[in-house]
Amino acid sequence: MNHRIIHKFGGSCLREPGDIDKIAEVIQGDHQSILVVSALWGTTDRLYRAAKDPRYASRLVQDLSKQHLRFAPGLDDSKNAHLFSMVLHNLKDALRLLAQDPDDQSALNQLLASGERLSALVVAHRLQEYGFDAYPLGAEDIGITLDGNYQANHVDLQASSTKLDPDSLHGTPVITGWFGEGKNNDIAILSRGGSDHSATAIAHLINADRVILWKDVPGIFTINPRWGIRSETIPYLDYQEAIELSLMDTPVLHPSTIEPLIEPNISLEVRHLYHATEGQRTVVGPKLPEKHLKAVGCLPNVMSLGFSHHHVDAHQRQLVKLLGELAQNEVHWWGLESRLGDSRLIVSQHDMHRAASILERFDLQPHYHHHLGLLSLIGCNEQDVEAINAMFAATEFELTWLNQTSSAARVAIDGEDLSKALQLLHGLIQDQHQALLEQH
Repeated sequence: MNHRIIHKFGGSCLREPGDIDKIAEVIQGDHQSILVVSALWGTTDRLYRAAKDPRYASRLVQDLSKQHLRFAPGLDDSKNAHLFSMVLHNLKDALRLLAQDPDDQSALNQLLASGERLSALVVAHRLQEYGFDAYPLGAEDIGITLDGNYQANHVDLQASSTKLDPDSLHGTPVITGWFGEGKNNDIAILSRGGSDHSATAIAHLINADRVILWKDVPGIFTINPRWGIRSETIPYLDYQEAIELSLMDTPVLHPSTIEPLIEPNISLEVRHLYHATEGQRTVVGPKLPEKHLKAVGCLPNVMSLGFSHHHVDAHQRQLVKLLGELAQNEVHWWGLESRLGDSRLIVSQHDMHRAASILERFDLQPHYHHHLGLLSLIGCNEQDVEAINAMFAATEFELTWLNQTSSAARVAIDGEDLSKALQLLHGLIQDQHQALLEQH
């Protein structure tokens, strides 16, 4: 039976040489571990800077060589010494090409990919010292193909599945995240943070048991810590709830991270590298029968654009065209209400002018309303709606309920202090959590 686990280690888990000792500890006993790694902490930023500033570039190769040898002493004399030299040589080559032509996409991607290549070499070398059968692998060498040229949003699962042979991954492979082969056979790079998506795409391709994303946080919080509220980690999110929360607010997960896991029903865990107790993690997986309020995503400062048409049928046809035009112009809308010729569209404040100009092209004169924020109430059920309405009735806040799905309800909020509203909702989640514990 297949018990393969994908362990993904981001740059925040590769800050100090001692972090690799911890990595060896957490994968100990997992004989079928596959690792996906990001570049060492800060390396990608240095590579971007070098691409833009030739003066900074001149010392970069030497500095990176020293830094990576500090993490993995003896790598330059090991059986992978030739690979280490080759990555540094290619890095130097890419910098030379970029000095001649700063717009050379191929050279830029070669430069950026060297961060992950060096990291894979370092981690594999150190794990070998711990007795693991570890070895570095470039994502493109095992057939990971992306859905674009140079830049891409996703791993092309279909194209990759024809090239990747799961049985070729023996021992403890250490695979580079974030990039792969583009449609033109050159290196293509995912958007920043794409290494998590690399890990879940590989899990899909080899039908792994689960994916563990090791982070510097103990899971996903019920309220984003940036609001200054100390909240707890969410024990369990279903796939759609996790996607909704990542769209609205949380920097911990990107929606594209979840997508490859849904069809094969692979679970994902978010854990802290140094505080990985059983109670301190968030699991993402299939839908559970019971539903209750478990988290709040928050998008501050949104605008509603209201517009109407006296012919209902004409309005519906116009609305379909309008939404297509907004999508074409990459204007993301967060909520839509439409009743008998009256519609209201919710957009982020920074998208408002582009959305308004598109509406005007359709001869619609929208009326605007600025909302304090848009809340996404994850797992919200009918009882939760009643409890929230009752709680906010006695406050200065005004709620406008928008769309409700099986994973969340979105609501526009007006008032003065968003963090105060979030504090109230956090209290409600805590009370419900306590009540559930007492029931069980």
